Amino acid sequence: MDPLAVTPTRADFSALRERMQWYVDQQLIPHCAWVVLRGTDVIEHGSVGTMGPGSQEPLRDDAIFRMYSDTKPVTTVAALMLLEQGRFALDDPIADLLPEFAAMTVLRADARSAHDVEPARSPITVRQILSHSAGLSYGFMEPDSIIDRSYMAAGLAPFGAAPRDLAQLCAGLARQPLAYQPGTDWRYSYASDVTARLIEVASGQRFDEFLQARIFGPLGMVDTGFHVPEDRQHRFTTMAAAADIMAPMKPGLHVADLPRSGAFSQPKTLLSGGAGLVSTVADHLGFVRAIINGGQWNGVRLLRPETLAMMHTNQLADGVGVRFPLWQMKGTVFGLGFAILEQPGADDPVASLGEYHWGGMAGTHTWFSPRTGLTGLCLTQRMPGFWHPFSREFRRMVYELAGQA
Repeated sequence: MDPLAVTPTRADFSALRERMQWYVDQQLIPHCAWVVLRGTDVIEHGSVGTMGPGSQEPLRDDAIFRMYSDTKPVTTVAALMLLEQGRFALDDPIADLLPEFAAMTVLRADARSAHDVEPARSPITVRQILSHSAGLSYGFMEPDSIIDRSYMAAGLAPFGAAPRDLAQLCAGLARQPLAYQPGTDWRYSYASDVTARLIEVASGQRFDEFLQARIFGPLGMVDTGFHVPEDRQHRFTTMAAAADIMAPMKPGLHVADLPRSGAFSQPKTLLSGGAGLVSTVADHLGFVRAIINGGQWNGVRLLRPETLAMMHTNQLADGVGVRFPLWQMKGTVFGLGFAILEQPGADDPVASLGEYHWGGMAGTHTWFSPRTGLTGLCLTQRMPGFWHPFSREFRRMVYELAGQA
């Protein structure tokens, strides 16, 4: 059965196609592919644009995308599969399996350097790395902060020379101070990469081998992995870069990463649980349907429904929410691998209350609406593309056109 086959509906999504084409015509994004589901049924699927800047080839249905942080929910599901097997519990210290994290220090509130630290008052737990509340950082989100300057000085910024593998990355992270006491705040971070290393140690398998054996193979995700083999590179999109990263609606795109010579053209040793995967719309849809369907799809059960429910249940301390330096996500908390819209804003559909979602830096985004049964996927390759107006408008129009605003 074609996973992208559309179930007929009375909803007319032609205005959605026209608007996504407008974003392409304005040279704001190179292309867009999208899927809308009601329950597990596809009620709309389409695409506009080309395979990338300078290409005349229309975007293929089997095009391969850089998923970047859309990798994180996959990593979270993999960790929760091991949790269900009793390999660890949510409130276990990660140091039980990753002893390098046993004696962490924390930046003092008035720290003036990375050496102005105090001991961590409690250990980092599995729950905290799955909810980005452990105190880790990313090394680039706030380049002027003490913590990110320390990461950059240690060679831990993601866009520099990468550590050799997950073990080396975790060894480096464990030598850094935490940005805050574990469990007391939220900060986007390498936590999903630490989770990937936890999976390796708990399972005895390399991270990519575990994902292939337990998720990708069973779900038939044949084009999902950590690089694009040579015989598939003709289906790999070209990454676009914005004319001005601080002006998301300024027209103009140029090439940022090429299919045959770019960052994903060769196998990697650092298997990033936070940003490493490539995938297709059809592959990603299989994973999304398992999430929608209580942890199971096509006879393959990844998680029990009660375990999956924790992914979209707030795991943060009272009063703590999701904050980014460049993106406003007001009224949003975090579960395990997903952000959760707890208080819709003035520009959010009323029916989006309780929506859970995540996306990738290059412009892939997935959201689930428990109130309406709608799910939306939209994918482009624009750096940066996370929380770009095109995906916000896609979401708003889906609610309106499906009659669920």
